[in-house]
Amino acid sequence: MAEKIKAKIMDANKIRRVLQRLTTEILERNRNLKNLVIVGIRTRGIFLGKRIAALIKEMEKIDIPVGVLDITLYRDDFSELETQHMVQKTEIPFPITKKDVLLVDDVLFTGRTIRAAMDGLFDLGRPKTIQLLVLIDRGHRELPIRADYVGKVLPTSRKELVQVRLKEVDGIDEVLITEPIEK
Repeated sequence: MAEKIKAKIMDANKIRRVLQRLTTEILERNRNLKNLVIVGIRTRGIFLGKRIAALIKEMEKIDIPVGVLDITLYRDDFSELETQHMVQKTEIPFPITKKDVLLVDDVLFTGRTIRAAMDGLFDLGRPKTIQLLVLIDRGHRELPIRADYVGKVLPTSRKELVQVRLKEVDGIDEVLITEPIEK
């Protein structure tokens, strides 16, 4: 599907500054860093989570484990998907039971991805807490879910798309608002 770029919301410098601010907020709220683990939702949540772990190491000299969660099988629309998503591996090589889990995703929209992610986490153990960090909160919630840490609140229309591009996946760091081009 072709898309028209409506606005560039963030560039690499802005994303870096936002992640630094969010990391500071995480450190203020989580005094016991030894109990903190990060779980990134595949795909871009992984890389945001790794960047946050690197910032924590830089600031506090402590390694925070980072895991990868694939939510494909937990989606409530799995059977309705037009193209079957390939189920990828969840890689969380550490226990999450009684841990403070920082769940990381790029965009919070309806809340359904986060609900699926929490279902996936509970299949792996019973965390002490789950905190949610998102780079962008675009509104339009369908479930009562909110993020604990938000990089930017970005009001959008339902027809607009928010694209987070990260250099690890896309070769560039940026956040765009796009709109499908009607044919």
